[in-house]
Amino acid sequence: MERARTYPVVTVIGPRQAGKTTLVQSTFPDYTYVNLENPETRTFAQTDPQGFFSTWSEPLIIDEIQRVPELLSWIQVKVDAQRGNGLFILTGSNQSELGAVVSQSLAGRTSLLTLLPLSLEELSSFGAPLERDTCLVQGFLPRVHNEKQPPTQAYLDYLATYVERDLRQLINVKDLHRFETFLRLLAGRVGQILNLSALAADTGVSSTTLGSWLSVLEASFIVFRQTPFFSNTGKRLVKSPKIYFYESGLVSALLQVETPTQASRDPLLGGMFENMIVAEVKKCLFNRGRHDILSFYRDSSGLEVDLILEKQRIPYAFEIKASRTFSPDFLRSLRKFKSITGDVGSLNVLYGGIESLTGSDYSVWDFTNTYRAIEMIGE
Repeated sequence: MERARTYPVVTVIGPRQAGKTTLVQSTFPDYTYVNLENPETRTFAQTDPQGFFSTWSEPLIIDEIQRVPELLSWIQVKVDAQRGNGLFILTGSNQSELGAVVSQSLAGRTSLLTLLPLSLEELSSFGAPLERDTCLVQGFLPRVHNEKQPPTQAYLDYLATYVERDLRQLINVKDLHRFETFLRLLAGRVGQILNLSALAADTGVSSTTLGSWLSVLEASFIVFRQTPFFSNTGKRLVKSPKIYFYESGLVSALLQVETPTQASRDPLLGGMFENMIVAEVKKCLFNRGRHDILSFYRDSSGLEVDLILEKQRIPYAFEIKASRTFSPDFLRSLRKFKSITGDVGSLNVLYGGIESLTGSDYSVWDFTNTYRAIEMIGE
């Protein structure tokens, strides 16, 4: 609502089923709503944009604007003529299709917001019980929680209905089986360094093709890459990114982890938990309109810090552990990182337990209070 008071256009992007439509309709109940997923509406917008805007006048919500991106030029003309704020609320679920066109047509005219699936903070505010393994399996899509859907089937349906459809619109996938294999392999490597050459050998698909597939998955808000932290310490640092999924429930479904008990015993528990927490930190930042830089640290000696948050060029270090019990060993990498880099804002542990505590030079946060750890850095 605040952005609509100061910008002619507000654009909300994010993955499908994250709740964009519900959010904008509930926030702007008096606006006319148009969904470009409707084939008739979409054809009308494509063939007669002037008639489209005569039929539906502002203030107007246009859902899935990337389906007819040429409307953005018309929106530019209309907002320049009217010189008012809050005229259009746009939503979209594809970064690559939408980002370039929005930046070109609506530069200076729109505020761009990102909405990811529900956060731990939001689930807690709804009174939902938060338990590590249940969260990993149920994930965070609103519909899974609101409609009590069986999570594994819900996420596999989500994959078939949305991801593969979007993929077909963007690139020509000749062998969906190999694409699904690629997705499952990515799920098994969450929190690990991305190695397209190794994935190419495992899938029988060239690394170039896998790179294009990965770009589409990123554009559709399915996966994201975490870049490495660089410093001027002279250490040999890893230069390749890590890979994560925005939705931990999809990771569990792809790995055939269907129950909390199974999750607790899975050998990939550590990577699954790290994926959930890194995605949670991104949600915390997006939900607060913050643009802190996220990265990880790894050098040639094997020293690794799971997450580095840079605010005003100061790094804040986080170790992420699925364990329900805190151990002083969790601090070893953090302290070594501090000794190497020098200026570190704080040392933090995010773990799978239920208690938070403050030590002499560190803070330990139970995973449900991830948002508090981020807020403390913002204060």
